[in-house]
Amino acid sequence: MSKSGRQRLLDYHQYMFHYKNMKTSCLKCPNSSLFAVLMRLIVFLAVCLALCACGTSGERVQTQPFTVNMNSPHIPIGEVEFQLESLMGFGGIRKYTANVFYFPREDAVALQYRHEFLTYHLFFSREGRIAYLNALAQYNQDYNDRELDRRARRTIKKYGSVEGFLTWQISNLTILARANMTIDYGYSFKDRAPYFTITQGMADFIDPESRSNNRTSTVITMFSTRAQAAQLAELFDPVSLRELFVPAVDNQPDIDLYDEVDIDIYDDE
Repeated sequence: MSKSGRQRLLDYHQYMFHYKNMKTSCLKCPNSSLFAVLMRLIVFLAVCLALCACGTSGERVQTQPFTVNMNSPHIPIGEVEFQLESLMGFGGIRKYTANVFYFPREDAVALQYRHEFLTYHLFFSREGRIAYLNALAQYNQDYNDRELDRRARRTIKKYGSVEGFLTWQISNLTILARANMTIDYGYSFKDRAPYFTITQGMADFIDPESRSNNRTSTVITMFSTRAQAAQLAELFDPVSLRELFVPAVDNQPDIDLYDEVDIDIYDDE
């Protein structure tokens, strides 16, 4: 045996000798019962910590982000209108039209629209659509009760936020940027008229292969009259979406859309 090996063996025997002597002396001392209690307590705490660690690791659930494959089968289900602010916020708001698609595989609904030279697909998950319906119901209640405050700030987030998924690109020949982002529900006044709002939060696309392909989408707020918001609610209806899975026997009737309403009259004075 080498010198270092003999030294380690000697150190081990010395350690065990001192440990046994210490244990014997503790057991013989007047506080031996206290020592035994402390030893049991230490063992108990060690077992509890081990069990807690195992329980925590077993219960931890990795939440998958909401994403959509653009190549998944999708069904056109209608179109909706809303207003957007012009570039840099000058010139008021202007009406836009979005095509609406349903992606059954991901159970997602997309609004496809073009704004400032970019084509967007704003995706709503099932949870996002339920949150929309609840937010719109609350907005309509506040509208009827004259609870909307034209002087309040940050009302575009009043009715909650959900996770969304966004894609954007200039054309089919350019990079398709995609990222998760936040969708906010609320309301805002424009020219003394109230609008229900969907705010498409900022999104950052990070290309793992080339930093030159990284893209950032700016914040966009959609302004809808109550009639326009009801059109989208009609397309978000869970029963209507479930019917898309049923094979059509007869010609399906057109989706019943509300008549266009220019603005909502709101007199709170």
